[in-house]
Amino acid sequence: MRGGFITVGDHARDFRFKLRDTGRQFSLRIGRKILRRKAGGRVSFGSWQIGFFHQDAASQAKRVAVNPRDGYWRASSGYLGWIRGILVMIAGNGAKLPESMAAIGFDAPGGPDVLRIETAPLPRLRPDDVLIRVAYAGVNRPDCLQRAGAYPPPPGASPLLGLEVSGEVVAVGSEAPREMIGQYVAALTPGGGYAEYCAAHWQHCLPVPEGMMLAEAAALPETLFTVWHNLFERGLARDGERVLVHGGTSGIGTMAIMLAKAFGMEVIVTCGDEAKCAAARRIGADLAINYRDTDFVEAVMAHTGGKGVHVVLDMVSGDYVARNLKCLAEDGRHVTIALLGGAKADLNMATVMMRRLTLTGSTLRPRSDAFKSALADEIADNAWPMFTSGELSPVMDMTFPLAQAAAAHARMEAGAHIGKIVLEVAGG
Repeated sequence: MRGGFITVGDHARDFRFKLRDTGRQFSLRIGRKILRRKAGGRVSFGSWQIGFFHQDAASQAKRVAVNPRDGYWRASSGYLGWIRGILVMIAGNGAKLPESMAAIGFDAPGGPDVLRIETAPLPRLRPDDVLIRVAYAGVNRPDCLQRAGAYPPPPGASPLLGLEVSGEVVAVGSEAPREMIGQYVAALTPGGGYAEYCAAHWQHCLPVPEGMMLAEAAALPETLFTVWHNLFERGLARDGERVLVHGGTSGIGTMAIMLAKAFGMEVIVTCGDEAKCAAARRIGADLAINYRDTDFVEAVMAHTGGKGVHVVLDMVSGDYVARNLKCLAEDGRHVTIALLGGAKADLNMATVMMRRLTLTGSTLRPRSDAFKSALADEIADNAWPMFTSGELSPVMDMTFPLAQAAAAHARMEAGAHIGKIVLEVAGG
């Protein structure tokens, strides 16, 4: 048996299991949580308890037809009896929620010093939302841009800063699975993370297993979603290819190094000083170029024997774009994810045509909930297990208390950080 989903209950969202026979072990997937135990074992997952009975599941699963559309096993109502091998108990959470919360706000756009602690009402949940008691919130460059007045939140999003959090689900909307209450998650949010409570779409949450630090979990969603979509889905990067990543020790850069290396690519990065170049090499970069004293185009072409790279992941834009194209191999892909060097570029389009180059890019925050949900599913299947297993972990820079959000922003804007900056809210 390669895998399957079993649905039990009145609604298709109530219970979704994916069983995978690995010989001596079973893998059970609940939502996006992947659990592995030998037959006869028992595990706990938030408010769930699951027992495994190998023989029942293995023998009866053969009676379930394969859905050719997606290759999964799905049980019809006539075969739900074999689920007796899995025992599930659900416990609710009756904790009373406060009417207000502490959050970071600002009266007018400006520098980091405009940030202050304020009292705000708890977020209102949409039907598909969950309410998270925030343990930690990640700090990202778009937060600084929003604070400065250069990146307004999309319609309907919280005006509060914060695009990623970790914490405990304490309430759910009318269309979100109640079984998520009590579970710890890492969530991608459209805003609102710099607060004691944050709302997020339930399908934009990834489960945080025991053993994963909540500070690290909060440092993952924004960079992981961004890198996965832009490097792998838009840039079509694959094993054996060469990738150039600017900002090699930023949160995006460190994530790109780890994922590219995990999938068998050669990684070249640029950094602003030798200390950061050394850090990038420790993380896994094959070549780190100090762009302040070395022409990165010449360095890339020398390192690759004149062949160039297959993908450029660029957060600078501006006059970097023309230089990036000189680094690309034929049929290369250039992916823009930020505009730190300016929004306009002067290009020779004949070069693009003759060398069959592809220029693309994206922003994540304004994309639809459906798109982000599909992206979360891709990440849950292909990347998240590497973090939950401990094979990969985010590069952490510094942790600041929520009340010191201004200091966190100042550190990010000074460019002194290596990896991710997070804010401690409830901690844990």
